[in-house]
Amino acid sequence: MPDMRFAPPNPLRIADRASGLNAVSVRSYNERLVLSLLLQSKDITRLEIGERTGLSAQTVSVIVRSLEQEGLIAKGEAQRGRVGPPTVPISLNPEGAYSVGISIGHQRVEVVLVDFVGSIRFHTMLPMPAHSHDSNHPQFMRSIEAAIRILPADLHGRIAGIGLALPEDKAELELAPKGAQERFEALQDEIEKEIGYPVYVQNDITAAAGGESMFGMAKSLSDYLFFYLGARLHSRLILNHQIYNAHAAVSFDVGILRLEREVRKAGTLTAQLWERGSVWPGHGAVETAWREELVAQMKKSVEALAQFVPVPTVVLSSYAPRSLCQAICSDLESSLPGVHAVAGNIERSPKAVGAASLPFSSRFMVR
Repeated sequence: MPDMRFAPPNPLRIADRASGLNAVSVRSYNERLVLSLLLQSKDITRLEIGERTGLSAQTVSVIVRSLEQEGLIAKGEAQRGRVGPPTVPISLNPEGAYSVGISIGHQRVEVVLVDFVGSIRFHTMLPMPAHSHDSNHPQFMRSIEAAIRILPADLHGRIAGIGLALPEDKAELELAPKGAQERFEALQDEIEKEIGYPVYVQNDITAAAGGESMFGMAKSLSDYLFFYLGARLHSRLILNHQIYNAHAAVSFDVGILRLEREVRKAGTLTAQLWERGSVWPGHGAVETAWREELVAQMKKSVEALAQFVPVPTVVLSSYAPRSLCQAICSDLESSLPGVHAVAGNIERSPKAVGAASLPFSSRFMVR
């Protein structure tokens, strides 16, 4: 699995580089610092930026002016009624940059277009071919093109790139058609050649964790244990905002695929378990038993980690209904006093939105 392509901070001064979003492949460290802060904190002032970054007032003014000219940030209404001159809040401009995110799963491919603050502007799903000799490649490329066409032509230059989240879990790859992994690994070059934007690649679970950290409930958290509930249960450790992706990532067979098997045994339809944004029908005792097993595995993972790194917060991300995730988090909190568990709020497509965060992270943020 290739690592995420990362553009290192630009050592050049702001005045030494060309202007325009497409001309900037790397940015100064101080610019990245300011953009990262604005991503975490909406409507902050230049004074607050200086206090929280350690940058001088003059440096902050130069950076803010430059980023505003590029359209990456926007000023709010001046705040009056306090001692001294009015303060002007600053935020990321949602239309300052865009990104396409693609998630490849064993059942579906999801494509999204998000703006600079993570709002989904386009979303579509394609079924994965059932057999190795089938191909959805033309439809796949058309879906990416459709996401880009949502934007007016004059905003195409503000697309920072395309993020691609690929599965790495062996158990899930075995569910895909034979030879799928080799085709997945060729996608980066194929998309870059056919679509024309740089493609940034990451493991799908790590991408989902990055999306939750950049746009979701984990935005303000520096240390937490991330769980992703998909076909299987996956986890990632985040310390000081850094995502740790083990070379031999472990997943557990207590995910939605397990629930589907148990529901089928009970003679109930299971199609809704794989739908995005749908409300699941109750599955009674079968679902209750599955939830208990799922929470027990999460508890075991937290307790094993706590022997080495105490983590006070757990974040659970999934495309499953948020109400279900909240109930699972409540059960986990009850079984682990002192641990706070929260459900992620990127519901429709956590992996694809996480993939869309990759170009932003690589081009604009301190990571």
